Amino acid sequence: MTGCKPVPRAARPLAGVVFTLSVGAIVWLSTLLSSSAQESARDMQYQGPVAMPEWTNAPAFKKDVFTFVRIKYSVDGKYGFGGTEERWRIDAPDSDLNFSYRLQQMTSIKVDPNGRFLEITNKDLFNYPFIYIVEPGRLTFTDQEVPILRRYLLNGGFLMCDDFWGDKEWNNFAQELKRVFPDREPQELPLEHPIFSCVFPLKEKPQVPGIPWFVKYGMTYESERKHGPGVTPAHYRAIFDDKGRIMVICCHNTDLGDGWEREGENEAYFKQFSERLAYPMGINIVYWAMTH
Repeated sequence: MTGCKPVPRAARPLAGVVFTLSVGAIVWLSTLLSSSAQESARDMQYQGPVAMPEWTNAPAFKKDVFTFVRIKYSVDGKYGFGGTEERWRIDAPDSDLNFSYRLQQMTSIKVDPNGRFLEITNKDLFNYPFIYIVEPGRLTFTDQEVPILRRYLLNGGFLMCDDFWGDKEWNNFAQELKRVFPDREPQELPLEHPIFSCVFPLKEKPQVPGIPWFVKYGMTYESERKHGPGVTPAHYRAIFDDKGRIMVICCHNTDLGDGWEREGENEAYFKQFSERLAYPMGINIVYWAMTH
């Protein structure tokens, strides 16, 4: 299993059908960042075993694109995970670029080939309808970030959280969400919710392990030895606005980002997790976020 050679991306298309969707119907106008202090995924060193995905958009679509925005956050030790390590960078830039490439490849959505890294306090946050946080079980929002994030979400923004495991990390992040929305509770999404079938029909709630757990141990989840109790099953919890729109989706006990990042490292992992679960779920989430 571990000895298989990475399959070149061009020879490894995702299974499924391409759906057609008007960009104007699903994407806000996104403004390219102008400040040199802001980073993009393409500014970081790509770690994958195959070439960094490359694509361009016609000049007419330069601003009318979907941009995968990763949020920078701090870890202050409040929840027992140490100091201000840059956990927000986990899986970047490979996961951001690979997912953006697949979204462009498998849909008619025009996707920014660079991605963005932003702090919640950055004034350009409101130019982007979709933001992503990795490993949220460790983060602490600052007092300045809390009202900004609340306003962003209530004004139509969408937050996807991914790659956190076990009861401890969920309880930690639930406390942070409570600071943002004291009067709203995350609700478990049933498998019958359209977000699991709006583009790619899924027969299960995707649970994707980090690749080492699968390659070394054959596990389809991550161990309690690392995360403590409560690492199964996968949970997809949402916070809704007053009109029933999903503002936040928490992908708990799963690592969709590793399915995107590590797609070229192991053929079996790609087939079982990247192709079948991680990409379909990610594309479903983006589609749902942009059309509702």
